[in-house]
Amino acid sequence: MVLNQSAEIMLLRKIDDTPKEQMRKERMDGIESKCRNNAVEENLSLWKEMVNETERGMQCCVRGKLDMQDPNKSLRDPVYYRCNTDPHHRVGSKYKVYPTYDFACPFVDALEGVTHALRSSEYHDRNAQYYRILQDMGLRRVEIYEFSRLNMVYTLLSKRKLLWFVQNKKVEDWTDPRFPTVQGIVRRGLKVEALIQFILQQAASKNLNLMEWDKLWTINKKIIDPVCARHTAVLKDQRVIFTLINGPEKPFVRILPRHKKCEAAGKKATTFANRIWLEYADASAISKGEEVTLMDWGNAIIKEIKMENGLEEDEDFLDNLNPCTRRVTPALGDANMRNLKRGEIIQLERKGYYRCDAPFIRSSNSKPVVLFAIPDGRQQASLN
Repeated sequence: MVLNQSAEIMLLRKIDDTPKEQMRKERMDGIESKCRNNAVEENLSLWKEMVNETERGMQCCVRGKLDMQDPNKSLRDPVYYRCNTDPHHRVGSKYKVYPTYDFACPFVDALEGVTHALRSSEYHDRNAQYYRILQDMGLRRVEIYEFSRLNMVYTLLSKRKLLWFVQNKKVEDWTDPRFPTVQGIVRRGLKVEALIQFILQQAASKNLNLMEWDKLWTINKKIIDPVCARHTAVLKDQRVIFTLINGPEKPFVRILPRHKKCEAAGKKATTFANRIWLEYADASAISKGEEVTLMDWGNAIIKEIKMENGLEEDEDFLDNLNPCTRRVTPALGDANMRNLKRGEIIQLERKGYYRCDAPFIRSSNSKPVVLFAIPDGRQQASLN
């Protein structure tokens, strides 16, 4: 009984050992394969070779026997099964032959009760193959609804091309914060809620979309700004000492809110002393006799400015690869930042929003806290 069923199936299909490049050329030119009219017995024999993972079987694939003259090239004897020796993440090495993506999709959709398959328009030419497989296999018809693929400016979204960056160690892995993957942009500081809002705003369309990253990050800013804690930091190599003549003789600590308008953000301990750090950019903009405002302190009048040395301001897709995609800037932050947790989003006053990727760990070899800058949509921004 099993043999008869197999023989019936093989009448509709053939086992083909044509090399991939030759097969591709024959399909483009409408040339029938030399294996197209093999006898059923020969097809069954080669199928066993595939199942048993023999050297001969590894050279073969199962193709549908349709029409090599069909104007739609996806219907020119498409490949349905290939050998794959890589262990499966669920069944290990139990099977050696697997269906192709195009052959499996209509089966899965029909058997799992899908009524409408949502597919991006890049698969439009394969829709006829999808329906043909359902028809030939006697499966329930599933309607296809097409939508356009979302494209981002100056960004590669092709998994095949992104794989090159991973394999060639141009990025850490698929979660690299420079990467346009969901895990990558979430690690950069994007809230999933922002991504959902962004997608819903686009709606389903068949028109090609080329979107700016700024819009996504602007949505994200509206979500994180009302709730993320505020901290302070200055760039390590661009800092200036500011001395308060009538400042406190001894440093003291004052408990302040981490966000003045969000009680849920908690409290922070701020140290007040007569010597504080200023950004060089801020210090260079003030002049003698000017009155300035110090955040959480009050107003101060500049009595004297001292200048010291060192305080002076100093078509292959690979063709467009920016060699500098990561910039690290050392900074000194307030001591409360030692309590940040991985994934926590904060705002550094007058600098912007940051996500804590590596929190402080107390040890004999303590490493700096690592913060990722989160774009806010005000400046033209990519993932870099």
